[in-house]
Amino acid sequence: MSNVVRFLFSAWILLIIVALSLTGCGGGTPQSSEQGLKMASLDSMPADVKSAPVAVQQAYQFAVANPDVMQHIPCYCGCGSMGHTSNYACYVAGQSADGTLKLDSHALGCSICVDITQDTMRLLKEGKRVPDIKAYVDQTYAQYGPSNMP
Repeated sequence: MSNVVRFLFSAWILLIIVALSLTGCGGGTPQSSEQGLKMASLDSMPADVKSAPVAVQQAYQFAVANPDVMQHIPCYCGCGSMGHTSNYACYVAGQSADGTLKLDSHALGCSICVDITQDTMRLLKEGKRVPDIKAYVDQTYAQYGPSNMP
């Protein structure tokens, strides 16, 4: 082999090693995105979430990783009649005895749920506090229906 071929081969192998090390393992633990928000791994999501549009995937990832925020954010899509008591409930139906979350498929087909979550994510990145985000959601989405928060 010529020196040029050896160099290119070595560079290619190094590139693959670097790319694999940067990718890392997804696992099921929350991760931080480049925007600084805590996000659950998409790897642990069901197939219908993985095949959903990116905004929906991100909404599920954020909701799963941030119950402390999402349980204080209302939804205005009418899902209160389904027993939902926050925007979090549009994504998470409960928890198994072993601690595994049971995801709710409702938000897969509800743009209001996803829009509220995307707004919550944006406002958190802007440094807003949860009460301010709730007030924004109340003001912006009340026109679509009643709040699902008791």
